[in-house]
Amino acid sequence: MTVGTTKPGLLFLNNATRRDARPEFLDRMAVRSFDIDDRWAYGGEFPESADDYVGVYLSGSPHGAYENIPWIEQEHGWIERFAARRVPMFGVCFGSQILASALCGRDQVFRRDDCEVGYKWLDMHDGAGADPVCRGVGARVRMFVWHNDEVSAGHPDMQVLASTDVCPNQIWRHRAAPAWGVQGHLEITRREAPAWFERNRDRLERDRADVDALIADADESADAKTMLRNFLDLCLEATGRAEERSETNRAEARA
Repeated sequence: MTVGTTKPGLLFLNNATRRDARPEFLDRMAVRSFDIDDRWAYGGEFPESADDYVGVYLSGSPHGAYENIPWIEQEHGWIERFAARRVPMFGVCFGSQILASALCGRDQVFRRDDCEVGYKWLDMHDGAGADPVCRGVGARVRMFVWHNDEVSAGHPDMQVLASTDVCPNQIWRHRAAPAWGVQGHLEITRREAPAWFERNRDRLERDRADVDALIADADESADAKTMLRNFLDLCLEATGRAEERSETNRAEARA
């Protein structure tokens, strides 16, 4: 629990080049139940202690988890500390990759031959329905994906939970540590998608994406966001506030 608040602490490790990059959907879902501690990891900002949080959300980044950059090296160390304390972690895009690198080995993230980009259908694997984060998602889930790097699918400490036609490891969990990685950007909402795509237009077009088509095809990816809701509930289980989150979810559904 973060000092000075009655809410449990949720750490947001912002790996983006912009300080103000916290997803609006994370705010919408978590602000009522958590004290969100926003740390700009890309700028070298990390917490003072690993003991103040009941969960960690790791964002995307234009960098690779294998790069020898001081803040990336620091983040590897923090992931190991949180895993040792069994603090649940949820990584998106680069966040998924650096979780794999820190917990399964630096050789588990590699550069693809080409970029996978666009709204894609992910096929959930057998066993995903029993996973505490993936439960309720269904047999397939749609979200925006954009990555030149990829997490391997063969490490014995990984359970692969979903894949696409060209990427065998889109969603995974660690078999021992409470850590989940999602390669796609389930955090993007339909409302913020046009601005998000415009802000990244140059990079997207270099990766051969049709940005105008992406804007026209923007989707809420509501089913995918079930995973983030489940993760937040998991973080609250030890605090006795899971029912509070459930009521928040019901209120969101009615809104």
